[in-house]
Amino acid sequence: MAIVSKQRLPFPVGTDPQSVRQRVEAMERVLERLFVIPGIKQSVGLDAILDVVPVVGDVAAAALGAYIVWEGRNLGMSKFQLARMSGNVGLNWLLGLFSVIPVVGVVPTLLFRSNSKNLKIIKRHLDKHHASTATIEGRVSKPQ
Repeated sequence: MAIVSKQRLPFPVGTDPQSVRQRVEAMERVLERLFVIPGIKQSVGLDAILDVVPVVGDVAAAALGAYIVWEGRNLGMSKFQLARMSGNVGLNWLLGLFSVIPVVGVVPTLLFRSNSKNLKIIKRHLDKHHASTATIEGRVSKPQ
């Protein structure tokens, strides 16, 4: 007997480029822009929060960042692009790992934003090779 639920998953599970784009954008949002610190208007995500925990947090953040690289590999991106993305994740991991004081180690993570850089690489690839997934970003203004 199968249990049938009418609820949809909060993220697309397909392998088509549009579903991959939505998953990668959602992961980047969670890792880099989960909430904004009031007063300084700096967005912080799970990546920076995990960097407070000395070694385990850096490894966990790198594993979550590696998911974005894995999705890029599934899209058929070039080895050069995958190497750049892996380098971004590795550099972010090293910056967090070499921080002696946990709270100070968050600063390079806030400034480098490897997952946002990787999202840009994936978006460029998708816009070039899968133009139907492109989204137009901009402001909507009220007609006068």
